[in-house]
This record gives sequence, C-alpha cells and structure tokens, in this order.
Amino acid sequence: MYNRIVIKIGTSTLTHKTGLCNIKKMENIVKVIADIKNSGKEVVVVTSGAVGIGAGKLKCLNLHRKNKSLKQACASVGQRILINLYSSLFSKYGYEVAQLLLNYNVLDSFEDEFNAKNIFDELFKRDIIPIVNANDTVFVKQLECKDNDSLSAAVSLMVEAKLLIILSDIDGIYDKNPNENVDAKLIKNIDFLDDYLKEAEFSKPNSFGTGGISTKLKAAKIVSSKKIPLVILNGEYPERIYDVFNGVINGTLIKLK
Repeated sequence: MYNRIVIKIGTSTLTHKTGLCNIKKMENIVKVIADIKNSGKEVVVVTSGAVGIGAGKLKCLNLHRKNKSLKQACASVGQRILINLYSSLFSKYGYEVAQLLLNYNVLDSFEDEFNAKNIFDELFKRDIIPIVNANDTVFVKQLECKDNDSLSAAVSLMVEAKLLIILSDIDGIYDKNPNENVDAKLIKNIDFLDDYLKEAEFSKPNSFGTGGISTKLKAAKIVSSKKIPLVILNGEYPERIYDVFNGVINGTLIKLK
C-alpha cells in the first residue's frame, strides 16, 4: 500500500542537548529505514539538524537566531557531519545515500521541480536513499521563516509519496499541552483542522529547530491536496513505523477530508 514514503526527522530527535549527534537514536532510525527498504519500499529522508549539530561542533550553542552568517556557517558544518554519519550508518546495511539540498520554493519553478523529480527518479531506480535538507548555507530566507516539516510536505508532493511520516520528540498531537496537563490525551486521528488545532502551540521549536505542532498541521494541509496521509510519531521509537504499515497508529494520523 505505502510503496513510497517520505520520513522527516526533526532536530530534537537527531541531537543531544549539546547540539551534537545522538548516534544511538540515529542508528535505530537508520536500521528501521534500511529494513523498510529491504521490504521493497522506496524511502526519502528529509532531515533537520544541520544548524544545531554545526552549532554544537563550533561550540556556539547560545547562537542567536538573528545572527544569520553564523547560522549559515553552522549549517555548512552540520550538513557535512550529518551526511557523513547517514552515509556511514546506511552503508552498514548495504545502502548508499545521496544528499539533495533543496529550496523551499522548489515547487514554484517548473524547471526546478522537473529537474529535482528527475534526480529522485534516478536515485529510486538505483536503490539509493535520497537525504534531503534545506539549502541553509546559501539562502538566508530558509533560516528566517521556513521549516523542514513544510519541506517534507513539498518533497512528498514532488515524488508522489503515498505516506509522510514525521518523527518528532513527542508522541503526536494532544488535546492540550501534555507538559502542563497530566490529563492531556493523545489525538489518534484528525480528519479536519478546526480553529483550535490551527492555533496549536503545544510543541515549541527549540534553539535550532523551526518546527512545532503548527508546522506539522501546515504540512498536513499541504499534502492533503494529493490525499497523502501524514503520521506524527515519536522518534524515540522508530519501530512504530512498522505498526503504521499494519494499520496501527501509535501517534497521530492526519488524513484530511
């Protein structure tokens, strides 16, 4: 059913509080993705974390959001570290990776979208795993107002994915802030976005991430144009992806009508 999927991995899932890579989490996620590939599915990985990992490496964890040139320097360092680690981990399971740095407006240009789609098609034919990140090292606007949840949605449309999975630092979307309310309940299924959900801010972006619940809902709205379901899962438990394939959602499924 889900023969082609996009998996987006958030910054907080990939890193420690030091900003450096959480190798254990990354290896667990890579192992699951490689196993999914072994089952015959095509997978695109959209990864965050370049700025945070670069900041950890350059020891500037108190990086101010307005310091654009330093953030771009962090992104350039972090992207190299990320792709090298992904390459090393996936190679353990027999897979090669390719890095694609995309602009958020790639769908706005027919030529850019056409070229990107051709690249993805070639990589799929050769069983290579595309690792996608925003081109933060060059385009300042990427750092200012965009998020990789939206980028993963754009990629899902481009490759005609059947499913978008977002691995985050929470189990899914709750009816109230679970950090402040012990009675907060996980919402398993969402088929419309009411005004309450549109304003959801249960998960604030950290120092380096740009996402939160609102960006995930925005991504769901984007992919809904092509009837692509979005599932939010806790990146601490990547094996829950298997459950999705079996019709069990241990997170939040957003399938808008």
